[in-house]
Amino acid sequence: MIKPDAVSAGNTGAIIKMIEEAGFRIVAMKKTQLTMERAGQFYAIHKERSFFNDLCTYMSSGAIVPMVLEKENAVEDFRKLIGATDPQKAAPGTIRNLFAKSIEANAIHGSDSDANAEIESNFFFSHLEQF
Repeated sequence: MIKPDAVSAGNTGAIIKMIEEAGFRIVAMKKTQLTMERAGQFYAIHKERSFFNDLCTYMSSGAIVPMVLEKENAVEDFRKLIGATDPQKAAPGTIRNLFAKSIEANAIHGSDSDANAEIESNFFFSHLEQF
């Protein structure tokens, strides 16, 4: 998911280009905006954490671009492509190194497991057609 900071900065196209050039196939994609309630549902795993409200406020502050990507080793390869959560620690040439503003506004979200990828895909896309 391309986050509000990267969308508002006009980096959506450049990020999508990097994703496709890394061999990912975009199965589904849309531009949308989360409400506070929907952001809270998406990040429910963090509801007891001190940053939860700030996270939900940020994630509902502007447009996002959720995507479903396909590739062999997709989760692991995508985590490498996006880089560390802290853009100061992200490897050169990664999405967060190039486009993130801070740990909070870090340009992109990537699922951390196949199981979470399925849950997160279903959150944004109720019906996926195979192309």
